[in-house]
This record gives sequence, C-alpha cells and structure tokens, in this order.
Amino acid sequence: MRISVASDSLDGVASILVSEIEKRGHTVIPHGAVADERADWAWCCARAAGDVASGSADQAIVCCWTGTGASIASNKVPGVRAALCADAATADGARRWNDANVLAISLRLTSAPLLGEILDAWFAGSPSLDEEDRANIAYLSQMEN
Repeated sequence: MRISVASDSLDGVASILVSEIEKRGHTVIPHGAVADERADWAWCCARAAGDVASGSADQAIVCCWTGTGASIASNKVPGVRAALCADAATADGARRWNDANVLAISLRLTSAPLLGEILDAWFAGSPSLDEEDRANIAYLSQMEN
C-alpha cells in the first residue's frame, strides 16, 4: 500500500515511523518534518490526509505531540476518517467499525514497542461488512455533502 506520513516534528517515534512502515512492505509518501517541508501540524497532516482523499495514498499516518491536532486537521479533509489511537485495540476497532483511513498517533505517548503493536493492528485490520457498520460510514459521507 501507499501510506502518506506526516509529522510536525522528529520527536518520539517520528524518527522511526517511516522505517517501521517500510519494514511492513508499504511505500511511504512523506510530509512535514519527515520530508523536510513545512511541518506545522495543520499543514502537513492535511496534506497527508489530502493524499488519501485524492487517491494518491491508500491510507495515512499523521503525528503531532498529542495526536489531537493531527487528527483534527486530517478530519477536515472530505472523505477522511482519522482516528487517534493510543493502543492496538483502538487501532483495530478504528479500522473495523469506523473504516478509518488515517491513523493519528501521539508522539508524546507512543513508545517504539507500542508503535509496532499499533501499526500491526492497523495494517491487519479491515472494514466491517456488517450492515449497521456500513450504514454509519455511509451516513458520514452524506454529512459531508
């Protein structure tokens, strides 16, 4: 998969994020501090989310100190469903029940081992085919229009 990645700094796990994604066999499209371009969280995370919305990337992973700004900026992009995930169970649920296409993580809270668990759960997850779950995702799309 093509994964757009954005971080507003190289703090915490940001310095290993690209290599962790590539280690799992994915191609990275970097933004912000991991690409030596404008690294303000609103700008770089919106660019990564925009890659997903435009089809340039299949998914995105966005980071800032708390992960909150990264998720807010990403969710402003139509067609994006960003989820701030602090553990593997939340990442799995975000993929399953919310069909999340952008993973937001906190650079402050996420350790290297935890990052590995979150990424494994995220990439192993897939959207639910349950009718009620699909109806919720369809409703989100309707609200954007």
